[in-house]
Amino acid sequence: MKKFFFDCGTRDPLASSGLLLMRIGFGWMMLYGHGIAKIQNFEKLKATWAVPGVFPLNFMSSPVSLMATICAEVGAASLLILGLMTRPAAFVLGFAMCVAAFQVLAHSPMYLPAPGAKEPAVMYLFFCFTLIITGAGKWSVDAGFDTDKRRRRWR
Repeated sequence: MKKFFFDCGTRDPLASSGLLLMRIGFGWMMLYGHGIAKIQNFEKLKATWAVPGVFPLNFMSSPVSLMATICAEVGAASLLILGLMTRPAAFVLGFAMCVAAFQVLAHSPMYLPAPGAKEPAVMYLFFCFTLIITGAGKWSVDAGFDTDKRRRRWR
């Protein structure tokens, strides 16, 4: 279970530096551009927030759906910035982006500059796929949990 939650993926310094920049940039944009804004406007948004039309999510009320979105956008984005439980956090955020792009914005145009386009959600989804595949990298909290000493063979 530890391997699933705390595997940092690559340990290459250059690749880890790129993943660090991607995690911080992506997490920061999601946290401050979307999550904090939803918390500040919770009272206005809770009455009109969309509920996904897929089972079992369709049983949520509008405020519960908004709270789940906030948990994903604030909680998972914070974990991504830290590099803690990166793959599960990226999965949760990717799931939220799938719901946003293909349920909530299903009938919207794909590309910007059209209002309500699904392009940003799909772009965030690609960041999530990348982090699920690669892990957080060497410069993350996840890397501190790796206590397995790999056996080296000297030739």
